[in-house]
Parts: sequence; C-alpha cells; structure tokens
Amino acid sequence: MISLTCHGAAGEVTGSCHLLECLGHRLLVDCGLFQGSTELERENALAFPFDPASIDFLLLTHAHLDHCGRIPLLVRGGFRGEIIATAPTRELARLVLTDAASLQEEESRTRARYLHGGSPPPPLYTIADALHAMDSFGRRADYDRTIELAPGLSVRFIDAGHMLGSASVVVEVGEGAASRIVFSGDIGNPGRPLLRDAEPPPRADAVVMEATYGDRDHRSMADSITELVGAVADRIGHGGNVVIPTFALERAQEILYHLAEGTRGGLLPRNLPVFLDSPMAISATEIFARYPEHLGAAARGRLAHGIDLFGLPTLHFTRDTTESMALNRIKGGAVILAGSGMCTGGRVRHHLLRNISRKEAGVIFVGYAAQGTPARRIIDGAETVRLLGEDVRVRARIWTINGFSAHAGQHDLLNWLASAAPGKVVLVHGERQRGLSALSARVGSLGMDCVVPEQGQTITLA
Repeated sequence: MISLTCHGAAGEVTGSCHLLECLGHRLLVDCGLFQGSTELERENALAFPFDPASIDFLLLTHAHLDHCGRIPLLVRGGFRGEIIATAPTRELARLVLTDAASLQEEESRTRARYLHGGSPPPPLYTIADALHAMDSFGRRADYDRTIELAPGLSVRFIDAGHMLGSASVVVEVGEGAASRIVFSGDIGNPGRPLLRDAEPPPRADAVVMEATYGDRDHRSMADSITELVGAVADRIGHGGNVVIPTFALERAQEILYHLAEGTRGGLLPRNLPVFLDSPMAISATEIFARYPEHLGAAARGRLAHGIDLFGLPTLHFTRDTTESMALNRIKGGAVILAGSGMCTGGRVRHHLLRNISRKEAGVIFVGYAAQGTPARRIIDGAETVRLLGEDVRVRARIWTINGFSAHAGQHDLLNWLASAAPGKVVLVHGERQRGLSALSARVGSLGMDCVVPEQGQTITLA
C-alpha cells in the first residue's frame, strides 16, 4: 500500500509537509514553516506529528520558507536521513534558513530588552541549527535523472518553473509496472523571461498538486509589465517614492529585470534610483548569476549578448542596516524593493511606515499575500494598518499586479495536470474557499477522483 499524510498546506497556503509511506520506507516531500496569522505561526513550535527519526528521505521541491523552513527543527528532532534537492535549491535553502534563524534570534533579543529581566521565548531555531541541518543534504538532483532510493523505489526531479532550482518530484514504487506518484511542488506561471516554463509531468497513478490560484487565471505578462512600469513612472512623476514588498527569491530578481528593461527602453528615467534593500535578495541575485543554464530563453539570450540582466545604472544594494535606515531620508523619486513580500517582517515595514501615509507615494504588490498578513489587509482596502507598533493611515496609491505571480493560474494548472492524466488527485497548498474549492470542482468534472485533505488526514494512493 502507498499512503499519503498531509502535515501542512492542507486547506491552507503554507507549511508544506507531506509524508509518503511505501515499501517500508517513509519519505517527506518538503518541510516548510507555517506563515501568516499569529495563530498559524504558533504551529511551528509544536512537535511534529511523526517521529523525525523515522524519516528516511526528505525530497525538497524548492527553497521558499514555506517549503523548507522547518528543516532545522526536523534535524534537531532526530532526523538522520538524506535530503535530496537540486544544486540551486541547496544553495538557496542555506541562504533562506540562516536568514530565518538570524531574524528569530534578533526577535528573541529584542523581546528580552523589553521584558526587563524576564525570559523571552527562545528562537524557533538558531543559525547553528540551520547550518547543522545543511549537513543532511546528500545527493544532488539533476533534472530528469533517476535517483534510486532503495530497491523498487526511485525518484526523478523535473523543472517546475516556479523559482531557480524548483522541481516537481516523480516517485516510482515497485518494479515493472510501477506505481507512479507525482508531487507538483509549486508550479510556475509560464512565459516569464527569467525562468523556463514548467516541464509537463509523465503519466501518473496519483498527483499531489498545489492549488494556490486554482480559482482564477493571471493577467498576461505583457500587461503586467506595462502596469508595473506605468505605476512606477506615475508615482515618480508625482514626486513620491515607490515601495515594492518583494520575496527575496525570484520575485526581486524579476522586478529588477523589468525595471532595467524599462530604463533601456526609455519608459523610465535612466537615472532612476533603485534600492534593493534586502541582504537575502542581494545574495540570491548573486546565486542566479551562477546558474545561467536554469534561466529562460530570453534571459540566456541577453546574457549571450553581454547584457547585464539587472543592469540598472543607479541600482544600489543596501546590505547594511545603517544604509537601510538612511533610505528613510529620501522623500521622493526612488524605488525601494524590500522584504518581506507579505510585510510580516523585514525592512519593508520601516519603508511602509515612512511612505504609506503619503498621497504622492505608491506601494506595488507583485505576489501572493496570505490571509492575516499586513499585505493582505492593505490589498483588501484597509484604511489603517499597524506597522512596528503604530497604526498608520493608508493614503498612498496601492497597486496589486498578480501577473508576476510565480504560481500558475487555473488554466495552466489544468493543462499541467492533463499531461499526468491521473486517476487520483490530491489538492493542497490553497485556500479552502477559493483555490481548492474551485479547482476541485474542475478536476472532478474531468472524471478524476479528487481529494481535498484535512490537516493530518491519511489517504491511500495505490
């Protein structure tokens, strides 16, 4: 029997963690942090609902925190198995996990200062924990290369087109007429210049698939780029700053790419000051440069002609905190990209605090915002938002451009699924009343057995 238990991203878009049991082996696909509301994030501190020491392999689809963020806790809890991921994912995961640990340590120290001698809650995990977890990474997964885990059990990673190094995972169980299970990971939105499109999956008996945008399609990339450049030009023309909350991995690089194209094409001022105020995004941009073979055709073509993909004449990398604080003195005329994309932490909160109450300023959201996050409240039209302990009036102009999403929309999800033509589909990584509900109805109408699991529910796949 092959069984699946969903210990995260079941009825929600966070905390991906799926346990596959077959042939006496236990495989985890992803081990991510819960992000969003305070109640949701409290789940991170709870013990795993399985024994980490019993897990033989962890197959990591990509390096976003909601897919890899609990790996240090897994290792600290006794995991001694092997983590398998692509080379870019391994590099980015090290960056993401040490950054998350650093933020947790800093938050614990900050709370200690306000408790006047009391004991603050310890960080979820430390930088030492994150670095120790990296020792569990073993074999490198090259796209389309089969890796044998045990007799009769193998895996193959295929390009998911979601971010640098992202993958869908094909698991084959049994000899001869093997059962084939495909985990989609996060499927990329096609047609983006920086990355290749997702590779269609092979035929499968069962598919575990994300449904982040299962209820709708995205705007075209061309329209989204036009709106982005137009929004920046509009606010710069009004003398305001533009704040773009960005995810450090892929989204920041993609926005820099389009801003550079806008300056080269004369749509934006050649001397437009752009600040990438995110140490992690800066490091991720450097990692992108090391893997040109993973980039899309448009990006590779520009590199072949000697064009710097992120070549803005006045691009400034602000790693240092002092440099970041100095940006507060800029009253207008600059574009500031800072994390986090959902405004739950990081430097972007400081920039929003200084700019969101100004009519001439603009805030551009270019990614998914989960329920309960400050970004979601702003997008949904809140008149005030709480930032760093202050209630701030929202007077800046707000844009939400979902065409830059790194997730496929409904149409592309269904096209991807059609390639696998499975008998059973398990939908995860979506909001129950939106993506999951709509996509399950569409999948069911195609004659496939569709399951939307609850947290901790076990499903027989084959």
